[in-house]
Amino acid sequence: MYCVNSSEYTKNPIPKTQLTDIAVLSPKAEKDFLVRKITMQVNGSMPNHTNEIQHQQYVLSGEAKVVVGDEVYHAKAGDFIYIPAGINHYYETCYGVGYEFLCMITTQEDCIKMLS
Repeated sequence: MYCVNSSEYTKNPIPKTQLTDIAVLSPKAEKDFLVRKITMQVNGSMPNHTNEIQHQQYVLSGEAKVVVGDEVYHAKAGDFIYIPAGINHYYETCYGVGYEFLCMITTQEDCIKMLS
């Protein structure tokens, strides 16, 4: 058991993104699921890609354009986003503010495929 403020975790840049960092909040020994905190600065982006595992996301603050498959969302604080496995998705902080969200995934092996 533990209780640690998320601001105490090390943030690392996410490869192939712009102005976007990740902090893994779950303990390394976690066997079932992982919680990650993604922070995107103004004008940040994450390119179009697919994952072999599903994502469940909860928006903590800010706003972003989030595209999941053919659906375009203006995501903001309090929104919950479900991204099925294998569905393309990308993010852009294009509303003049940053964007921060929790991303929950299983500990199953994932393969990320970048799309053009």
